[in-house]
Amino acid sequence: MNKGIIVGGVVAAVVIGILVSYYGNESAITAANLDIERKHGTVDTSMGSPILGSPNAPITIVEFGDYQCPQCNNWFHNTKPAIQENLIDTGKANLVFVDLAFFGQDSFNAAQASYCAEEQGKYWEYHDQLYMNQKGINDGWANPTNLKTFALNLDLDMELFETCLDSGKYQKRVKHNVKVAGENGATSTPTFIIVSSDGNQQKISGAQPFTVFKQTIDQM
Repeated sequence: MNKGIIVGGVVAAVVIGILVSYYGNESAITAANLDIERKHGTVDTSMGSPILGSPNAPITIVEFGDYQCPQCNNWFHNTKPAIQENLIDTGKANLVFVDLAFFGQDSFNAAQASYCAEEQGKYWEYHDQLYMNQKGINDGWANPTNLKTFALNLDLDMELFETCLDSGKYQKRVKHNVKVAGENGATSTPTFIIVSSDGNQQKISGAQPFTVFKQTIDQM
């Protein structure tokens, strides 16, 4: 599979181009800010999520997603469980989430909150909370009050979480990730780049079923 699997997207490439251009003018954020240096194939994941699964897995699945994206939510509920069971839990692959937050302010609020949860070692638990509580696009479901409630549900230290979220300390991190998405041809959500340990990589666009991921990985 030389060209990857490309299925129709939900957002025109020009929209991502405008976002990347805008965010490219923001003050630079580097891996040094987080004491992280991580790259999978051509994708800089240093500002993305912690690795889900074994860091030594031969395959990395990089997901570019938005917490308000209906198809990302579809993939989370209908495909990710099989990915988790058959690939991540078995050590065959790991997963990294990189924000492509472009649906609106709720997208940015949610992404920033996920990194505030990461400070307390609960990134993936909070990530799951966001998708399990997803509502209509920009209807306010990811407002600060609700985001703090999700944190409370996970027994996070609320003083630390609220200080983090209210400060907007991860705004540049989220914007950086949108820029990375554009640089890697992610023009819709969800977009996945599958990277093997030898640097071979393939792109899968859309909320594809587990069989598509398995076929792609088997061929790699």
